[in-house]
Amino acid sequence: MARCDGQASYKAALVITAVVALAPLPAYAQSAGLGAAGELVDPDILRVCADPSNMPYSDQSGEGFEDKLAKLVATGTGRRSVAYTWFPSITGFVRNTLGANRCDIIMGYPQGDELVQNTNAYYRSSYVLLYKKDGDLAGVETLTDQKLADKRIGVVHGTPPSANMAAANLMRKAKIYPLMVDTRVTPSMAEVMIRDMLAGVIDAAVIWGPMAGYYARKSEADLAIVPLTKEQGGQPMTYRITMGVRPSDQQWKRTLNTFIRDNQAEINKLLIEYDVPLLDEHDQRITQ
Repeated sequence: MARCDGQASYKAALVITAVVALAPLPAYAQSAGLGAAGELVDPDILRVCADPSNMPYSDQSGEGFEDKLAKLVATGTGRRSVAYTWFPSITGFVRNTLGANRCDIIMGYPQGDELVQNTNAYYRSSYVLLYKKDGDLAGVETLTDQKLADKRIGVVHGTPPSANMAAANLMRKAKIYPLMVDTRVTPSMAEVMIRDMLAGVIDAAVIWGPMAGYYARKSEADLAIVPLTKEQGGQPMTYRITMGVRPSDQQWKRTLNTFIRDNQAEINKLLIEYDVPLLDEHDQRITQ
């Protein structure tokens, strides 16, 4: 089965669609709805919808940061344990998991996507530019920097940075990586792009931040990871990530919002451990 791998995950790949879906959620998602009578949330078990092979987000091994966040949520909301509905990151993920009442939460979801009801955001990150610190791109912070004009840059097909790269005339030499891959048999495109950069196939790469931070650390190379927060015009590079729940589950959303508010420092600590480039509302890096 093909999997969305623009950021090597269904949830992060939805950042692409969020570019055109950042309007407020439909009114029904904020009304009392079915949740007024009784919500479909197990009071003792946190039922999570997740991809079984989607590092650094989720994995059946429990090593993803969303897996660890789920344990924090369970403890913080009085659940005894966490139970997973595993489903690959393909079209129909929400319909076959959250929408089918098989689980009650998607741990990471772009703010503004109308397939789910969003909680408050628990982190904010961006696409980043990666290059070797000891190379000739030192100091580059935007895709319009003239130092990039003759460079071969890796980018995943259809992701927001590709539009900005096209506007900067960088696509003529770019190496395009596929959006849809099966990561059960193929490495994440973020991992492949970093390997190619270290091998000299490409000079730089533009990758969704959480994927870039995780795989850059795994590579053990000395890489600059530059959030693309200074782009002028074009597609948004920065997105807020929430937890996704059903439109009817109003009280559950409020419970999760309270958890996020009361545990933001611990959430940040967890994400930083995975080298997620966290940004505050002023685009400044959060480092602790």
